[in-house]
Amino acid sequence: MLEPRPGSHGCVRAPPGARASAGGLGGFDSPPMTVVIAGGGTGGHTSPGLAVAAVLVGRGVACAWIGSRHGIEARRVPAAGLPYFAIPTGKLRRYWAWQNVADLAVNVPAALVSAVRLLRRLRPRVVFGTGGFVALPVVVAGALLRLPIVVHEQTAVAGLANRIASRFASRIAVTWEASARDFPAARVVTTGNPLRAELRGGSRADAVSRFGLDPVLPLVYVTGGAQGAHRINRAFGAIVDQVLAHAQVIHQCGDNRETRDREWLEARRAGLPPALAARYHVRPYLDVELPGVFAAASLVIGRAGAGTVNECCQLGLPALYIPLPGTSGDEQTANARLVERAGGSAVLPQASLTPEALLGGVLALLAGPGRLKEMGERARSLAIPDAAERLADVLTELI
Repeated sequence: MLEPRPGSHGCVRAPPGARASAGGLGGFDSPPMTVVIAGGGTGGHTSPGLAVAAVLVGRGVACAWIGSRHGIEARRVPAAGLPYFAIPTGKLRRYWAWQNVADLAVNVPAALVSAVRLLRRLRPRVVFGTGGFVALPVVVAGALLRLPIVVHEQTAVAGLANRIASRFASRIAVTWEASARDFPAARVVTTGNPLRAELRGGSRADAVSRFGLDPVLPLVYVTGGAQGAHRINRAFGAIVDQVLAHAQVIHQCGDNRETRDREWLEARRAGLPPALAARYHVRPYLDVELPGVFAAASLVIGRAGAGTVNECCQLGLPALYIPLPGTSGDEQTANARLVERAGGSAVLPQASLTPEALLGGVLALLAGPGRLKEMGERARSLAIPDAAERLADVLTELI
């Protein structure tokens, strides 16, 4: 039997080999886990689960995570000290693609079998699905084993995986009241979307020190998520010199080897006059720097995924959203418009994204610092600060 060893959150840490593939738990018997969390693929599906896990283990509740082999959760969850187990993943596409055949014939059945084996070994009292297609087989496996299931929907429009998973759920937690219409009302509870605790503790002074920022100039934070956003990178790079006449910029651009946006943006920076180049900071990713950047930012420019929108609302940050089109149910546009209607953001559709349109939007917002402050407060009014605790309460009630 595994002996408990404290991880970074005081949770039981699995020994080497416990990070299992489809075959199971690496050949050891594990102690029962009170809650198994399943989800990932993106930060928007991973961050809420980590925030809830931190609350649960603080209450003495043991947790483990089932995710994919290569999603963002495969890196972030073990780093947080939680036992992590990987299963095969498939995807249910709403369009014809040859990958559908392989997924439906091979990956989806393999994921379900692996999930059943893992749940039988881990013996949880509750399964918590945070979304993404890796969560669906775990939720179905939990239903087959007659386990209580909680599903959390982060976006304004429910994704396909959660629409299916909700059929097996005892409780369906939603971020926005508007999302409740997609689910049976009797099982819906509005909890909000948790924010990673470390993001609340950011210091403007930390960002000023790390990046050599001017403490007086407004800071624009441009982000496309972990992978970067090619259209945003290129449009902003084309106008960066004009923006830098009014502000300083931290640009998180990803490191896509096909688009080579990072190299192009760094070349743009190298061609700037030294005074302006000193104001422009290009980074492929942000990690420990992110809390300070959020604390210092006057304006955020980025996509409107669930994670980015939640972070801006929770932290009271005004944003110019450029939603990624074509996502399930056009969920990013729904996220962005929800905040826009509250007065907490501006929205520039990608179909209208040109360097000139982006420049006009950015300069109009920077010209009104009072408006930016009001937008931030309106965005904050949409957030539920204790979302992690509310979700933990839902789970512990079922326990």
